[in-house]
Amino acid sequence: MSRIVSPTCSSSFRRGANVCASTNVPETNNNNKKKKLPTPQKRRDVLIGLSGASLLSHAPYSLSSIEQQQQQPLTDIGELGLGCWSWGNSFVWGYEESMDDELQRVFNLAVDRGVRLFDSADSYGKDGRSEQLLGKFIREYPGDDAKKNDIILATKFAPYPWRVTSSSFVNAAKESAKRFGKEKIDLGQLHWSTGNYQPLQEGALWSGIADAYEEGIIGAVGLSNYGPRQLQKIHKYMSSRGVKISTLQVQYHLLSRFPELNGTKETCDELGIKLIAYSPLALGLLTGKYSVENPPPGLRGQAYKGVLPPLPTLLEIMREVGDAHGGKSLPQVALNWCMCKDTVPIPGAKNVRQLEDNLGALGWRLSAAEVAELDKAAEKVGVSTSQNIFQTA
Repeated sequence: MSRIVSPTCSSSFRRGANVCASTNVPETNNNNKKKKLPTPQKRRDVLIGLSGASLLSHAPYSLSSIEQQQQQPLTDIGELGLGCWSWGNSFVWGYEESMDDELQRVFNLAVDRGVRLFDSADSYGKDGRSEQLLGKFIREYPGDDAKKNDIILATKFAPYPWRVTSSSFVNAAKESAKRFGKEKIDLGQLHWSTGNYQPLQEGALWSGIADAYEEGIIGAVGLSNYGPRQLQKIHKYMSSRGVKISTLQVQYHLLSRFPELNGTKETCDELGIKLIAYSPLALGLLTGKYSVENPPPGLRGQAYKGVLPPLPTLLEIMREVGDAHGGKSLPQVALNWCMCKDTVPIPGAKNVRQLEDNLGALGWRLSAAEVAELDKAAEKVGVSTSQNIFQTA
């Protein structure tokens, strides 16, 4: 098919000051400490499996340049990051320790090729295995210190039901820092809001991450799974504390364009918050690997079986667009689409081959006409992937 050449999309973003009026968010009442909760380990085992990106003692190394700018928002995280949900997560991704050597090679290559942002969470794998692995990988990285010190390690803190005070979130940040083997975490993020099911916990959640920032445990504050309404609320509170929100990560890909449609992206632009796109390949659906006859294994196959029948029409348009750019792969087209939407995609990679393919999304841009064509093709699929169960309005 013929292609219309038009100016390429912009990858720049704005960073606004936009300080809102002061508001007071009370500390969660601590009088219920003795209230009996379900066994923490049982709750933790379930949440560790479901709180991933789109579903459902180490010696510290030298401080990075990011760590030396505590009072500044994090504005440069690169064009493409690496999501580390699968590094340590057996429940969804089938992680085994035998994979560690290959994951080290993935990490080394990513750093060598200029990837700066590595995104983890304290719920990724048993006992924060993903964070432990990242700490190990960075210590064993064989490259020069300049590249090592340019790395941005990001993690997310889960609002587990037993974390009901601000100090519990500060302690969570300290534990993550220990697993990384760092004195400070470059980007600390709230994994999700409890506004949908436990709004009284929000006060501790917000106060805790602000405290962690002020105490120097995290170098910048980010969010995950916040919709525009909750985003405005927490922005107002953080502004009253003099704390800037640097990033928001949400599920965003061709089969999940909710951030465009529900005002999330517009709100981020207004508030000067950089949008990070997690699961940008729709958990593998946009790689062309899966079909009705060959669905994804495990939970992914069950969650997305309704999307597989109409998916080939979108994949065909993606192939045509990729061919027009010298044979770019489906993942490369999908990731470039995210970048053209002024987001930073953070695809996962369990082996060097997958990482090499992801890195092929860099160094070129879809035209505005091609982005519009892909948008239209995605709309024709008529089915969107399910929203994260922890996503708020």
